[in-house]
Amino acid sequence: MRWVKSKSSLDPAPNKALIFAAIAETVTGLALVIVPSLVGHLLLGTDLSGIAIPIGRLTGVALIALGIACWPGSPLIGMFAYNALAALYLGYLGLAGGLTGVVLWPAVALHLVLSILLGRALRGVT
Repeated sequence: MRWVKSKSSLDPAPNKALIFAAIAETVTGLALVIVPSLVGHLLLGTDLSGIAIPIGRLTGVALIALGIACWPGSPLIGMFAYNALAALYLGYLGLAGGLTGVVLWPAVALHLVLSILLGRALRGVT
């Protein structure tokens, strides 16, 4: 664990708060991916339906990546996770879900390219 330097000493409190936030965001993201309608009902008092389901799941992917990025270590891992998972999920929606807007496939391609670039950065390859 990295320690944040305060005026008087090394203070682990900010890292503990960040780790707690990372866990909370990851759990919320997992819930959105697995049961988006239930999360919508608990948060907003109404079930999610229609296009809100895949949007909720993509939001869940983003929250999982945020949790990973906030975990001690490299935030590149979180960005890589988001772009890779977003590319996979958006591609799935286009192929199996029948949802294809004008920018769906360019968005999939963009997330794939970003995943490759971030993966190279994580490996130290330029």
